[in-house]
Parts: sequence; structure tokens; C-alpha cells
Amino acid sequence: MNQNPHRRFTALVLAARRGGDDTVAALGSCSHKCLLPIGGRTMLGRVLEALAASGSVGAMAISIDDPAALKGSPEVAALIEAHDIILIDSAATPSLSVGHAVDALAEPWPVLVTTADSPLLSAEMIDHFCGHALNSDADVAAGLASATVVLDRYPDAMRTFMRFRGERYTGCNLFALMTPAALAAVVFWRRVEQDRKRPWRIFKDFGPLAILRFLIGGATLES
Repeated sequence: MNQNPHRRFTALVLAARRGGDDTVAALGSCSHKCLLPIGGRTMLGRVLEALAASGSVGAMAISIDDPAALKGSPEVAALIEAHDIILIDSAATPSLSVGHAVDALAEPWPVLVTTADSPLLSAEMIDHFCGHALNSDADVAAGLASATVVLDRYPDAMRTFMRFRGERYTGCNLFALMTPAALAAVVFWRRVEQDRKRPWRIFKDFGPLAILRFLIGGATLES
């Protein structure tokens, strides 16, 4: 059964630092990369404005390791107050932060997860992605963009593209958790984080045939 097309998402923005010195943050003498100004406005501020302008988003929350750091940006602090954005302490990893945030939010479903360092995100992109997620039967949806679309608009973009049959795709840092069943994907994400230095364990979960099809470029987004 398709989702109700009029449901609005709880948007969760992942904004925490992830260990070590961040060279991008250091360029702007910022505590967090997402507070770096891009064209006079912070990356996080641009993301929050896009989410606020989207007709698909209702409540908003930010997952961050140091909520007090956001008060140092008048722009971000004003957006938090204007849109009643909830601040949630992050956990040790992105997957744990998502799980913790979902537990902390009251009736969050469906949940739109994005990152704070996506300054090119727009309300139109959000509505396009959320609309397709709502019209699917999926518990989890992930946003992808084709190399053709990305490189046509941004020919100098440096992206990692995954090859499928007939086209290459890159991630968009947009994820939709449609139902509580989606938390199983968050658990799997945690396993991937733990096994990132032991990729054979990750491959085992997908099965040898699926991996072979991907390696030879025979996989499709439908399979």
C-alpha cells in the first residue's frame, strides 16, 4: 500500500564532528565544518532554509556533538528559533546518531535524514525526493543522482560514482526512513561502519552473485 502523499517528514540534519581535525572547518576557523560560510551564509543555514521552504517537511531536528556551538552563528541561531528546531546530542557514529534521534523524537515518522554540509540542497530537490519516497512501498529510500545530471550542471565536480548498467550514480545525502521497520537498515548501517576496514564481511551480506554483477557493471537500480 502506498504512503499517504500528504504526510510530512521530520527532517533530521546530521551536523556532528567526526574525530580529528577538520581541514574544511579550519579554513574558516570554525568549530564545525557546517558552520563555514559559503557565499556569505553557513552551509548549515542553507540546509535549514531549504528544509524550511519545502512543503514536504514538518518538524526539524539537528544532531550535533556540541549544541552550544550553534549559538556562535547568529544566522543559524535565528533559524533554530524561528522554526522551533530541536537540538539532539549526537552519538559516536552517524548510524548511532540516527537511531538515538529517532528514539528521542515523538512520533517522527516518516524521517528525512540529510547532512549539514550540503549547501546546494534546495526545496525542490527535497520535495522531489520525498514525493517519490511517499509514493513507494519502501521502508527506506536513498537519493541518487546520475553522473549525466551532475556533470551537466557541475562539470568540475569531484564525486565518487557507482557504475550500474547504462549509467553511473552518486549519493545525494538524502535518506527517507518511512516506517519503524526502517530501523533494521540503521542497524545494518552500523554493521557497515564497524566492518569498513573488513569489506569482505560487507560483501558477504549482499551475496557473491550481487557483488559480481556490480563489479562487471551488470547491476541495475531495479535489481
